[in-house]
Amino acid sequence: MHVSPVRLGLSLPADWNLVLVRHWTDSPWRGVWNFPRSGRIVASVTASSVAQYLAALPADRRAALSAVRKTINENLPDGYEEGMQFGMIGWYVPLSVYPAGYGENPKVPLPFVALGSQKSGMMLHFLCFYGHPTLSAWFTSEYKKSGKKLDMGKGCVRFKKLEDLALNVVGETVARVSVEEHIANYRAARALLGKGNAKKSAKSQRR
Repeated sequence: MHVSPVRLGLSLPADWNLVLVRHWTDSPWRGVWNFPRSGRIVASVTASSVAQYLAALPADRRAALSAVRKTINENLPDGYEEGMQFGMIGWYVPLSVYPAGYGENPKVPLPFVALGSQKSGMMLHFLCFYGHPTLSAWFTSEYKKSGKKLDMGKGCVRFKKLEDLALNVVGETVARVSVEEHIANYRAARALLGKGNAKKSAKSQRR
């Protein structure tokens, strides 16, 4: 069964061949993160490293994403790691820090920010916005002050060229969320939705 990225709530390249492996209605952050639980989809992406991903891009896209990547890495709080995740350049909480993983899958690190390219443009996906409305509101306000036009969904900022992006705001946003805070927001959202061990932990702490 083939399914469109839009139906899954993902900002992924439209020409990727997404195959629905299992139904994702029990995704732990469905309605909070528009991101599928790992293992639910398979994307035909061959890049196994950030270097390979960038090398496969046209020169202009490679330069733009490299600049954004540099800004993120320069402002990234201690504890996060960079690598390929969900077919994009991703920054995430390593399993050594949060072994439960995304969706309680101990093989998938908890995502934080993702950066990618698609036919219509490039996108910067702030997974840290979900479950953190004050951060999203702050980002929107600061972006407007930059004078740049913001093209944004719930957590996905779309841009066609580097000059469209307020890099300073991107860097400041990334720097504002520690690993500990990101994990806490994620667990709180899971507890709110009644998913997994986060709910059990919340109950046990009340006893």
